[in-house]
Amino acid sequence: MAEPSNYSRRNRPQHQPMYDTGGRMQPRDKELEEAVLGALMLEKDAYTTVCDILKPESFYEPANQRVYEAIQSLGAAQQPIDMLTVTEQLRLNGTLDEVGGPVFISELTSRVASGAHVEYHARIVAQKYLARELISFASAIEAKAFDESNDVDDLLQEAEGKLFEISQRNVKKDVTQIDPVIGQAIEQIQAAANRTSGLSGLESGFHDLDKLTSGWQNSDLIIIAARPAMGKTAFVLSMAKNMAINYNTPVAIFSLEMSNLQLVNRLISNTCELEGEKIKSGRLSQLEWGQLMSRVKHLYSAPLYIDDTPSLSIFELRTKARRLVREHQVKFIIIDYLQLMNASGMKFGSREQEVSMISRSLKQLAKELNIPIVALSQLNRSVESRTDGKRPQLSDLRESGAIEQDADIVCFIHRPEYYLRSDQDANGNDIRGLAEFIVAKHRSGSVDDVKLRFRARFARFENWDEDTEFLQGTVGSKLNAPDGAATVSGVSLSGGNADFLASPGEEPPPF
Repeated sequence: MAEPSNYSRRNRPQHQPMYDTGGRMQPRDKELEEAVLGALMLEKDAYTTVCDILKPESFYEPANQRVYEAIQSLGAAQQPIDMLTVTEQLRLNGTLDEVGGPVFISELTSRVASGAHVEYHARIVAQKYLARELISFASAIEAKAFDESNDVDDLLQEAEGKLFEISQRNVKKDVTQIDPVIGQAIEQIQAAANRTSGLSGLESGFHDLDKLTSGWQNSDLIIIAARPAMGKTAFVLSMAKNMAINYNTPVAIFSLEMSNLQLVNRLISNTCELEGEKIKSGRLSQLEWGQLMSRVKHLYSAPLYIDDTPSLSIFELRTKARRLVREHQVKFIIIDYLQLMNASGMKFGSREQEVSMISRSLKQLAKELNIPIVALSQLNRSVESRTDGKRPQLSDLRESGAIEQDADIVCFIHRPEYYLRSDQDANGNDIRGLAEFIVAKHRSGSVDDVKLRFRARFARFENWDEDTEFLQGTVGSKLNAPDGAATVSGVSLSGGNADFLASPGEEPPPF
């Protein structure tokens, strides 16, 4: 004989606290929860409609949570879901008496006339659960903020991490019918056809690389990895300079390793073709001062944005990146480098899990902002022990295989001259200045090696086939330009710069 209805209600588990610390009622709707559960047991395909929307903790009442757990188990096993099967599953789970017995299950179905609106009701239940999560989160942070023994910076990181975790758990994207996506694809193809370069993405300034990738594509995560001294930072700075100055593409650089002044000094050396040591010491000849003053003007007003926050967290990066895209229309982000980032405020069992979370978050950020993101990465020391020319491979990525999985493109920089300590390889080929840019993974294209030229004196990468007979050693001392104007490596200097060069006793001009 079935238990009476009031008995089933008395024996159900107690629900969560109904009021918050301020005496306000927690967001919940008991009738809607029961309506959803009843509809799931009445409508044949109702569970497939709501399974991505609801989880057991979405329900406020513990009894309703147990019932949904039983429905979830049946759905996962592709078993029929009705009043009898749910009752039996609850019995197998050992929670039938806990929810109030078979009477409670029959009450759920008797209160629902139709399951036609189950998805709409389920979304309301999910929203109320999210509101409760935010209330709980805010209350916990408030309590810790009142405790003066807590470090405020650490608390901010924890709050950001927890909020990010809540948002990621509850983000759902609706499916899209293919027609509008086809329209977008055709528009992209037409835009690429109208460009003189024929590229669909952002130009890097390295022509062979751009042909291979069709330019850096929106929403792609690009990993560029190398061992120390291969020139990772020099490469991305050369690329950023090309993109910002030559193509007027707004670029943001997040430098976790070098200060903004160090980066700008490298950019000056790169752009002005002056050795880094001379830039740091200021020991420039008169001609070099003129070269500096003439060429540095190209960097002024360039759409380059540098952030040198050390130990940047993925949550800080998201906030800053969104602001840069919104306020400065940044279309390309560079991170130097991935292993120096952290996910403060979240707990991980190992550093590898943390790096996995960071790389996954970078991919999500690239999709959210719809721009390419380049992240530099270190390689394992195992490269050094190999005898095959020490060419890097995907298994050499440091700390996490998730980097390879999350990235759309994985590239390596390899300079055989560095390891061979010779001007020629085993076949007698001249390898002076040769840098191999190895595209080892390309999700939407082919893989190949691209030859680039590395000019160590200026920490600069160039196209391999460019005719770059630049000044070597000391800069020439003769000024042969007519009418008092000087010409330095093809750049005409006149007016103030020429006057300065003609007056060797004067102090270097300020800049």
